Amino acid sequence: MRGALLALLLLLAAAPASAGGLISLGGPVTEIVVALGEEERLVAVDSTSRHPARLAELPDVGYVRALSAEAILSLAPDLVLATPEAGPPAVLSQLESAGVAVVRVPNEPTPDGLGDKIRVVAEALGREAEGRVLAERLGRDLAQLRRALGEAEEAPRVLFLLSISRGATLAAGQGTTVAAMIELAGGRNAAAAMEGYKPLNPEAAVEMDPEVVLVTPQTLEALGGAEALFARPELVGSSAARAGRLLTLDAQLLIGFGPRTGAALRQMAAVLHPELPLPAEE
Repeated sequence: MRGALLALLLLLAAAPASAGGLISLGGPVTEIVVALGEEERLVAVDSTSRHPARLAELPDVGYVRALSAEAILSLAPDLVLATPEAGPPAVLSQLESAGVAVVRVPNEPTPDGLGDKIRVVAEALGREAEGRVLAERLGRDLAQLRRALGEAEEAPRVLFLLSISRGATLAAGQGTTVAAMIELAGGRNAAAAMEGYKPLNPEAAVEMDPEVVLVTPQTLEALGGAEALFARPELVGSSAARAGRLLTLDAQLLIGFGPRTGAALRQMAAVLHPELPLPAEE
């Protein structure tokens, strides 16, 4: 272990003196960095940092949950911003032992949590004033949307499905960011009796009787498209299948809880509550 740590320290020491900069780990954190005007400081991002598209030109240090200390240290950053999902934890500890400042950014999927996330990133970047402006603007935007959705007479039941490779199709229960997004968009989580992500069986789905099915484009493709999706035993007799109510949303937009959260909620609310006029994004 000591040998590995020594090797990491030597790797950092061997980096060019002119190197240094910011590495952002986690799509929503990276979007905040860009929104604060600090994109030029980025020397690398992780594979979930896909917006804006020009970030693809930067080095990619890998998946946020499966990082390598060597890959990160080879870029000689002086600051790493990391979501709670970033890891393994030992990698972040190795970065700190090598003298890299690692700021762990909170990720509570609530309007207040979004403000806290922005403030932490802004403070780490020395952009406190810009952070306050961004947090206040997004807070006002979400508050306006919440007031508009308060006029809805009822909240439709929404079922989020996730297909991972060839594994079982999962539903999002309580304690997930998706569940929080569904509620903020004026819906009810049809899988609220579950905790976390669990495989969906036909019997449970029949009891849920979702009125809207929510998926990512990747899941929709993996399940064979809308027609095949609604023909599945779990959904064929559901209210959503009978009405053909399907909502497709980019995964990072749906679960990121960053500067684009208002846009994501508007897309969802427009499907869940087509009868309501929604305020324009601020």
